[in-house]
Amino acid sequence: MHLPRSPRFHGVSRYAGFLLIFAARLALGVPPATVNFTLDFPHSEPEHYAIAVNSDCHATYDSNGKLSLQSDEGVPFHLAFMVSSSACSKIFGLAKKAHYFEGQIDSNRPNLASTGAKTLAYKDGQTSHQAAYNYSPVPAVQELTQLFQGLSTTLEFGRRLDYYRHYQKLALNDELKALEQASRDNQISELQAISPILQQIVNDPGVLRVDRARAQSLLAAAGASGPGH
Repeated sequence: MHLPRSPRFHGVSRYAGFLLIFAARLALGVPPATVNFTLDFPHSEPEHYAIAVNSDCHATYDSNGKLSLQSDEGVPFHLAFMVSSSACSKIFGLAKKAHYFEGQIDSNRPNLASTGAKTLAYKDGQTSHQAAYNYSPVPAVQELTQLFQGLSTTLEFGRRLDYYRHYQKLALNDELKALEQASRDNQISELQAISPILQQIVNDPGVLRVDRARAQSLLAAAGASGPGH
């Protein structure tokens, strides 16, 4: 899946202050701040993934997810992409509310069911903090966790859709239906991050018309929540 390096941002005025601060940091040679999220959860899908988002909205995703239900093992996956300016601002705003993950963020409550070993980290030119947790009572951490988990779900859908378009076109129908349902259930975030693969499905004459139409509908939804929103 090849994602655009420089998508256009709309509604720049909403983030003028944010962008001016970032431009000033660049002029001073200060590297962008970064928020990292990792999850390790055996027997889940994927069992491991890591997301890094820079304050300039560039991001990376790494996972070991399976490409199909028939796969015996996960396949390493790396993707560089852009998060929307609104999501970028939200991530760093929530990190600030969570005091950049300094100190304890886990509930430390005994007998809580495991939902995976999670880590949040923040780093800039002066500050570096990292905290591990299973469940956190901190609202900002809860919101960040939901956002990052939704982003992983979106990118794993995109990864599988790209694979199916090349090798198992008949599997696209069920996968696109599942993506639609996940979108209705608010289980995904940053749908525009997989717009390129959705567009490739729309443009592929070898894909069934009903699947192309479904991809077109998702693409329209992705545009409604695109980079500038």
